[in-house]
Amino acid sequence: MSPRAGLTAERITQAAAELADEVGFDNITVAALARKFGVKDASLYSHIRNLEDLRNRVAMLAADEKTGRIAAAVAGRAGRDALAAFADEWRGYALAHPGRYAATQMPMDPSVAAGWAGGRRAIDLTYGMLRAYGLGEPDITDAVRLLRSTFHGFTTLEASGGFGHSRPTTASWDRIIDALHITLTHWPSTDEKAKTQ
Repeated sequence: MSPRAGLTAERITQAAAELADEVGFDNITVAALARKFGVKDASLYSHIRNLEDLRNRVAMLAADEKTGRIAAAVAGRAGRDALAAFADEWRGYALAHPGRYAATQMPMDPSVAAGWAGGRRAIDLTYGMLRAYGLGEPDITDAVRLLRSTFHGFTTLEASGGFGHSRPTTASWDRIIDALHITLTHWPSTDEKAKTQ
């Protein structure tokens, strides 16, 4: 390691996250990071195992950032107010940090995820918000999947310029939050569904 570089795993991860926002998460490489620091690739390998390790580190950093912002936004809120705060922070992070956001969608090796407290925090935060709607299992898991699909789909399309209509995307976003709130408030329980079949 070059002493002048002051390299640490944390500093390398932060630089990789910044690079991901610039060039895309799939395009970060150890060689590109080494150039950024003005060192040889081998200098980075003193702090990270390989590219997969680096990608996992960026994914955890980004997910922790996103979860922290959402947690701060929803604190003390419930119902539609909490849902809107949650959704707005999700969307804001995805649009402001496209590379980092892409990292949060990367499937992570269970052995890596097992030792990461941030993953559990994100799950607890989401489930906690939905419990205010009176949902229990398995309905709450289905609701989590609905929210994630909606937020991810909308923000991915928005970021790529996929909405060509003149109606402002924020207006559509607000209506979607209204629709989700109504859906969650009147969620058909598994028991109710079984009775109608």
